[in-house]
Amino acid sequence: MGRILLVVRLAVRDLRRRRTEAALLLLAILAATTTLTLALVLGDAARDPYESTREATNGPDVVANGQAAGLPRLESLATAAGVTDHSGPFPVASGKLQAGDRTSDAQIVGRDTGVASVDRPEVTQGSWVSDGGAVIEAAFANALELRVGDSITLADRSFEVVGFAVTAAMPPYPGSSCIVVRPGCVNGVVTEGQTLPPGLLHNPGLVWLTQADVRSLAADPNSLSYVLNLKLADPEGTQAFIDANTGGPGRSAGMQSWQDILTDAIELARDSQILLLIGTWLLGLLAVASLSVLVGGRMADQTRRVGLLKAVGGTPGLVAAVLLAEYVLVALVAAAGGLAIGTLTAPLLTESSAGLLGSAGTPAITMTRILVVIAVALGVAVIATAVPAVRAARSSTVNALADAARPPQRMGWLIAISARLPVPLLLALRVAARRPRRVVLGVASIAVTVSGIYVLLVLNSFLSTQPLTGGYGDSQVRVLRHVLLTWTVILLTLAAVNAIVITWATVLDNRHSSALARALGATPGEVTGALAAAQVLPAFVGAVLGVFPGGFALFAAINGITGGDSDRATLPSLWQLAVLILATLLVMTALTAVPARLGGRRPVTDTL
Repeated sequence: MGRILLVVRLAVRDLRRRRTEAALLLLAILAATTTLTLALVLGDAARDPYESTREATNGPDVVANGQAAGLPRLESLATAAGVTDHSGPFPVASGKLQAGDRTSDAQIVGRDTGVASVDRPEVTQGSWVSDGGAVIEAAFANALELRVGDSITLADRSFEVVGFAVTAAMPPYPGSSCIVVRPGCVNGVVTEGQTLPPGLLHNPGLVWLTQADVRSLAADPNSLSYVLNLKLADPEGTQAFIDANTGGPGRSAGMQSWQDILTDAIELARDSQILLLIGTWLLGLLAVASLSVLVGGRMADQTRRVGLLKAVGGTPGLVAAVLLAEYVLVALVAAAGGLAIGTLTAPLLTESSAGLLGSAGTPAITMTRILVVIAVALGVAVIATAVPAVRAARSSTVNALADAARPPQRMGWLIAISARLPVPLLLALRVAARRPRRVVLGVASIAVTVSGIYVLLVLNSFLSTQPLTGGYGDSQVRVLRHVLLTWTVILLTLAAVNAIVITWATVLDNRHSSALARALGATPGEVTGALAAAQVLPAFVGAVLGVFPGGFALFAAINGITGGDSDRATLPSLWQLAVLILATLLVMTALTAVPARLGGRRPVTDTL
C-alpha cells in the first residue's frame, strides 16, 4: 500500500470512529471560512445593481462639473481627446425641498424633456420632466415617502412630482455626490452641537426639472453650477483622462469617474466587508483555540493508538502525518463548505438601494479567493495541530502503549489554598492547575467572544440612535444589522463549541484523577461540579478582560480602520456590562454541565 494512501485511510477511519469530534472540528473551521468568504465576495455581489443601472441608463464614464465662470472650459471637455459622446452641460441649482412636514436639501438639475444620449435617467414611476413637473431620484423619494402626484416646494415655488427615476451618474441618496453648488455640501451625520456654515447643503437629494425651471429658481445666473456627462472610447482609462484634463491654468472643472461613483454606491458593502473581515480574525482566533484544545484532548485519547502505530513499524514522521492528515481533511471540507455557503449567502447581506435597478447576484468564485480560503483553513488546522502531533509522534512507544495516567505536579501553595475549600472547588483548582495552557486558551476564547459582543452592542446602539448613519438610509441600516446578526450568531456558535470542546478535553484528560477522587470518597455530583467550575472560573476572568481592555481596544481598532468618529458612539453602560459578564457565566455553566456530568459519572473501575 502506498504511503499516502495508508495515511489517508488511517485518518478517515479515525474520523469515522469519532464523528462528534470531527463535526465539532468541521464547525469550528467552517465558521471562519464562511465569514472570510462573505467578506471577500460581498463587494462583487453589491456591484450588480449599479452595473445594471449603468447599462440601462447609458451611464457616463466621467461626470464633470464647475461654476458658471468655468463654463467655457467645461464645454471644451466635450471635444477633448478620447470623448465619444456627451450630454450637457446642464444647469444645477441648490435649495430646500419641502414635502408636507418633511424638509431636505436638494441639488436641482435642469434637463431637456427629450431623451439624452448619455445619462438618460430610467423612469421607474410616472413620466419624465415637464414644465412645472419634477422628477425625484428614487431613493430620495423613498426616504421622503413621496408619491407621484404629490406637491413639493423648491425655493418657494410649487412643483408637481411627475415621476421617480434612477441614474448611474450619481450614487443613490443619501450618499449622493456633491455637484459644485455654492457654497458646497456635506454628507453623513453632523455631530450634535456642530453648526454648519450658512448655505452649506447637508445630505442633499437629487431632483430633475426642465432647464427653464432651474434657471428661474436662480436669482443670479452666475450662482448656477453646471454638470457635463462624458462617454469615453476607453471606459477603463478614466483616470488617465482626468489626469490629462485637470490641473493647470483655467482648468477648474471637477471630475468624477464611474469607478468612483461605483465605490460610493457600494459603500454599504465595503463597511460590511470590514465588519466581516474583523469577524474573520476573531473567529480564526477562536477556531485555533478550539482546535488546539480538541487536538490536545484527542491526542490524550489516542495515546495507545500512537503506540500501536509505532509498534507495528510506523516511523515518527508517519505517525505525525496520520495525526495531521485528519485535520487537513476536515479543513479542506470546511473550506469547500465555507466557499459554497458564503457565496450563496452574500446576496442576502447586501440590499440594493431604491436608487438602483436589479438586485445583488451570486458572485463568481475566482481562483484567488479559493486559494485564500483554503490557505486560511489549512493554516488554522496546521497551527493548532502541528506541535501536539509532533510531540505525540516523538513519545515513547512503551509509555504510549501503557497509556498510564500523567503524574500530577505537586504545588504546595495550591494544596495550601485549596485544602479547606469545598470538594468541588478543591478539585476544580487542581484540575485547572494541571493544564495551565488550556486555562489560558479558555480565558482567551471567552475574552475574544465578549470583545466581539461588546463591539456589537456599540454598533447596534449607534445604528439605533443616529439617523442616516454614515450616509445610509433605513434599508441600508437594516442590511448592516443583518451583517451584525450574522456575525453574532457565528461568533456565539463557535464560542459555544469552544466551551464544549474545552470541557470535554478536560474530562478526557482528568478521567484517571476524577476516578481516583471518587474512589477516595468524592461523589459524582462533586466531580461534575469540579469539572464545570474549572471552566467557569476562567470564563469569569475572560469575560472581565473581554470588556476591558479587549472590547474597548477592538472598537478603537474598528473605528480607526473605518475612519469613524468615536465621539458619536455610545459605549455600553455599567449595568449592560454587568449583565454581559453574568450572562457569560450562566451560559458557560449551562454549556459545560452536560459534558461534565457525562465525565463525572463514568464507572470508576473501568477508568482505573
